[in-house]
Amino acid sequence: MTESLSPNIIREIAYRFQSSRILLTAFELGVFTELGNRKRSSSDVARALKTDPRATDRLMNALCAMDLLAKKNGKFENTSAASRFLMKDNPEFMSGLMHTVHLWYTWSTLTAAVRKGGSVAMRPEVNSRGDAWLTAFIAAMHDRAAKQAPAVVAQMDLSSVSRVLDVGGGSGAFAMAFVKAKEGVTATVFDLPNVLPLTKRYVKQAKLLGKIDLQPGDYLTDDLGKGFDLVFLSAIIHSNSENENRKLIKKCARALNPNGRVVVQDFIMDDDRTAPLHGAFFSLNMLVGTGSGDTYTESEVRSWMEEAGLSKIVRRETAFGVTQIIGKK
Repeated sequence: MTESLSPNIIREIAYRFQSSRILLTAFELGVFTELGNRKRSSSDVARALKTDPRATDRLMNALCAMDLLAKKNGKFENTSAASRFLMKDNPEFMSGLMHTVHLWYTWSTLTAAVRKGGSVAMRPEVNSRGDAWLTAFIAAMHDRAAKQAPAVVAQMDLSSVSRVLDVGGGSGAFAMAFVKAKEGVTATVFDLPNVLPLTKRYVKQAKLLGKIDLQPGDYLTDDLGKGFDLVFLSAIIHSNSENENRKLIKKCARALNPNGRVVVQDFIMDDDRTAPLHGAFFSLNMLVGTGSGDTYTESEVRSWMEEAGLSKIVRRETAFGVTQIIGKK
């Protein structure tokens, strides 16, 4: 039996949003990048950022209390962690936090979304959200996927794989991991037309354009092509309704060569949907931010694969809190 939570712990949970908002506001304004490697007064930073001097000073004091900035003799500087992860153009810069800034606004509608039973944010389709939103979103996805992909792909059996289709592949992080993992493997990233220029930028930076094709389309309405040995869907099914996923898995199965495999990688929920924790939280992220997205159970994914004619379905865990469900044609 879980130990009862004390009022103090419950209060702490309730107030955690404050530290999140302080960090996100500083990131959004560019406080850490503006400070750089210098020691500066808050008034100097406010002048450069065109923000209110007193308000900026209070924000930077709070960042000191959180060990993200340090202050001495009235001058502020980045801590080593802030310099490493929060200053733009540094190799380990956490650019994906701008997507978290955007998530703040949809999560603030959670109460209304629960009352309604769906998103009230009225966000336009991905193609219509603007370059700033899309760039931040793909950067966030790449930041996570690039760290995970090599290890995840290394654990997969690619012995009979020559062609990979990465559905909704975004930055191409997993496609790049596939072509690096085995000599002779080529990959196709299938994604929306306005996403693929960003994909090309990441793939070009990795010097892999010769091994990765870019195919524009909408996986909900367009054909995926044919002749693939492996169709990979990472962080895709949670954006869709159950019916949309059922149709998508059928498309994926049609795109396979005989003995090919469909790999669904996502948060896979226990049957009672209370675990894993991040998956339970993420279902609410889908509630506030999408028309019909959700997190799904293993039995649900298995049923879609079976309806699509896939068999020998297995479940594999990764080291990153997401699960793979794999079905064979």
